[in-house]
Formats: sequence, structure tokens, C-alpha cells
Amino acid sequence: MKILLVEDSKFLRVAAERALTTAGHEVISAGDGDQALIMAREQAPALILLDVMLPKMSGPDVLKALKKDPATTAIPVMMLTSLSEKNAKLFEKDGASSFFAKSDSMLGKGPDSLLAAVERMVKK
Repeated sequence: MKILLVEDSKFLRVAAERALTTAGHEVISAGDGDQALIMAREQAPALILLDVMLPKMSGPDVLKALKKDPATTAIPVMMLTSLSEKNAKLFEKDGASSFFAKSDSMLGKGPDSLLAAVERMVKK
């Protein structure tokens, strides 16, 4: 499955890319919101993993733009954040398919929980 990973932290982006690629996914990456919108339109990924805190354009603004664009509106988006899970309901209202707390996996426990979250989204 082709996944667009949108993460401005090079360390987290490389770690997530490696884990997803090892699990058999094709990964394309963007480091900011503007680049994410362009790549989503051009590459038509099956899933977007979208960081909340991004340069140039915030994750929530990218999410809103993706959901307004007929070319990208159907692509499921998983929001990646180190912010409180209280934000999850807001992201869902804006069109996110799911929410993932980066602190749970990408930082300490390894990539397994991120991979599990991606697999749950694939099964939906």
C-alpha cells in the first residue's frame, strides 16, 4: 500500500519510513504542509499519516484542504500528534479517519504500535 508520511522531524520521518517499508508498504514523504498537498494530489496514496505540527501549513489546515479537494477527499488520514487525545474529536470532525499519539510509539516503544494502527486503518 502506498502511504504518504507527512512529518517535519527528520528523525521521526526516517524511523517511520523504515518501519513502514519493512512491513511492505511503499512510503512517500513530505516535510511540510504545502509539500503534502502537492504529493497527495500527484501520488494518490492509499493512506496519509499527517503530523499536526508542521511548518508552512499546519496539519489541521492540510486535513481541511485534503477533504475539500475532490482529488484527495476520499483518502483516509491518520493524524499523528504528541498533543492531548482531546484533540482527536476535533480532528475527526474535520475529516480525519483516526488519531495516533506519536509519544506512544515513534519515540520510545518502537514502531510496532504505529504499524498496528496503520493495519487497523487498512482493515476499516
